[in-house]
Amino acid sequence: MATALIIGASRGIGLELARQYLADGWRVIATARKPEDVDALAELGAEAHGLDVTNVEAVAGLGWKLDGEELNVAILNAGVYGPRHDGFPLQSDFDNVMHTNVLAAMRLLPIIAPMVCAVRGKLAVVSSKMGSLSERGNPSGSLYRASKAALNSVLIDTALSFGKQGATCVALHPGWVRTDMGGGEADLSVEESAAGIRATLAALPASDRAVYRNYDGTSIGW
Repeated sequence: MATALIIGASRGIGLELARQYLADGWRVIATARKPEDVDALAELGAEAHGLDVTNVEAVAGLGWKLDGEELNVAILNAGVYGPRHDGFPLQSDFDNVMHTNVLAAMRLLPIIAPMVCAVRGKLAVVSSKMGSLSERGNPSGSLYRASKAALNSVLIDTALSFGKQGATCVALHPGWVRTDMGGGEADLSVEESAAGIRATLAALPASDRAVYRNYDGTSIGW
């Protein structure tokens, strides 16, 4: 039975990814921060763990719990947008966004990658096209953009460390999705985004270099 790990599966895209993988007969390990969300994931059939990605002890504890696992797919989905304005940033906003979107990845990816290497699987982070430097067209959401560009950098380094050992590393743009973050006017449902992400991961050829993909599989420039 193939195994998927989804970090940040309490709602939105992460929750839908867990649902779809379970419906296809995968074994799903999923994390959420709140106890009630952990319980809801367990009721779906996932092996659910509580995890606050900003808590270093919790991150280390997850590594201990998953020791020896072999992951066909691992998706780091946890993230925050931060302030909706582009004015003078507060340090508290900067710390929250960068800690959640970047520092958590720097801690989690080296723990998870060897489990992906064991079966030459796919290691994905839910990034955003907003993090692209070469395809950027406007400056809105500058703090979020900076965090996703930094997340992409962390993923590239992860591929340099683990790509030759068997982990195919991919930064994913989920599309503009109707979630709490994307809003009600967005183009895609969570079902469409999750299905596209799953298809893209399944079709992605092995690579020892990180790749950047839209949910529909098209390439994005770093």
